[in-house]
Amino acid sequence: MTEARILTLDIETAPYEGYFWDIWEQNIGIEMITKEWSILSYAAKWLNSPKMIYDDAYGRGSKQIRNDKHLLKGLHKLLDEADIVVAQNGKKFDVRKINARFLMEDYKPYSPIKIVDTHLECKQLAAVTSTRLAWLSKYFSDVEKLQHKEFPGFEIHKECLAGNSAAWRELKKYNQVDVIATEQVYLRLRPWIAKHPNVGTYADTVGAVCPKCGHGHLVKRGFAVLQQGRYVRMQCMGCGGYSRAKEQVIPKDQRKRLLVNII
Repeated sequence: MTEARILTLDIETAPYEGYFWDIWEQNIGIEMITKEWSILSYAAKWLNSPKMIYDDAYGRGSKQIRNDKHLLKGLHKLLDEADIVVAQNGKKFDVRKINARFLMEDYKPYSPIKIVDTHLECKQLAAVTSTRLAWLSKYFSDVEKLQHKEFPGFEIHKECLAGNSAAWRELKKYNQVDVIATEQVYLRLRPWIAKHPNVGTYADTVGAVCPKCGHGHLVKRGFAVLQQGRYVRMQCMGCGGYSRAKEQVIPKDQRKRLLVNII
């Protein structure tokens, strides 16, 4: 059966390096930058697959840490194969950062994707204490986001850039756990996401499937009543999400009586 390919993705980046005169509310000019940022590593996982995909800039030697070109090849291939990308803060950071590097290296576009950003979806849905992954993973998953124990805060980036193998091992674990936690947070949120990409459009099944998760066991649960009409409402017995039929319950010859609010 054909189904949507859903990829959970997370990247770690190296900071800019440059000159500055103060440490508070500075505007750094581009002429003050001595080294551009780069991608240090990425981790990714296909939904329903146990395999973790990982690569980093350390594997080719400590002198190549700022060279992320081989990482871009792997990232482009993954994004080109994906239909939907799940990422924490992915719309603002991960995907845009990856796109920036593709443009800088003159890559052709990967096939169009839809992005489910767990940070933005939760922020829109619920007034939780925090939409950061550290909080979401604590309450919405079985795997909590790791803390940098041996290399706290900026230390892990500093030591990775210095070629510290212990720091790289910690970064790898941190990067991979982020992906697992993000995937689990996504699965918790998925039945609640009203505008989730319709995975049913990727399926080649004959019967109806849940537009959120693709499950085929749907049960009628009353009606969805909208301004323009009434539709059969369905609940998925897989994820629990609600959807509705596209055809109206009200006969066509009776729809003329319907008025629509304009204020």
